Amino acid sequence: MGKNENIEDDKKTVLAVDDEDSIIDLLKVNIEKEGYNFISANNGEDGLKLALEKHPDIILLDVMLPKMDGLTVCKKIRQEDMNVPIIMLSARGEEVDKIVGLEIGADDYITKPFSTRELVARIKANLRKTDNSESQAAKTKDNKIVMGSLTLDLDKFEAIVKGVQVNDLTRREFEVLKYLAQKPGQVVTREDLLEQVWGYEYFGDIRTVDVTVRRIREKIEKNTSNPKILITKRGVGYYISSK
Repeated sequence: MGKNENIEDDKKTVLAVDDEDSIIDLLKVNIEKEGYNFISANNGEDGLKLALEKHPDIILLDVMLPKMDGLTVCKKIRQEDMNVPIIMLSARGEEVDKIVGLEIGADDYITKPFSTRELVARIKANLRKTDNSESQAAKTKDNKIVMGSLTLDLDKFEAIVKGVQVNDLTRREFEVLKYLAQKPGQVVTREDLLEQVWGYEYFGDIRTVDVTVRRIREKIEKNTSNPKILITKRGVGYYISSK
């Protein structure tokens, strides 16, 4: 199953799933240097098992894996209602891989070869957003945002549209809705969403925002070709309708 060290409970744990030993060794050195626990697997089946058993704080998941590919692993993790941030890794860099990965619930995507500085920045950004969300939820009670037909329960990380709970929203998708809903009547640019919700600026790809918005619409809109809740301001960005 990979190279797994003793886990210190007071540290964040990063799970890396990749079949290249050189990649695992590189990740281990750099991630542990940042003060995180590091566990790993070299195939999809073992990676899924570790994710479900160890409940890591973030997962680095290669697309091309033996026994079970990374996209399938990601999908199965989301089917277990785990909101752990998932960063997909791919050597191919094909747009279709990125879109599919984000659509099945990945939070981020990075193409090999990547710099360790970039990857560490993404890890920190995703962990920071998760920490901020959990901290805010712990301090609130019956804290909800209502914008037109959309209600967001900030304590439960749930979205409700016209009285019906939205199923299968990832934490990232919820955070996008939350950020937009906290700015009533204001159009938010893709760049602003990328920085504020994903937590990084320089390394970001605004197409990530578009894919995530499309996935959200599939869950909250009756007609995705004519959205009534999550609206596009062409050439600018997005906003939540107050109607």
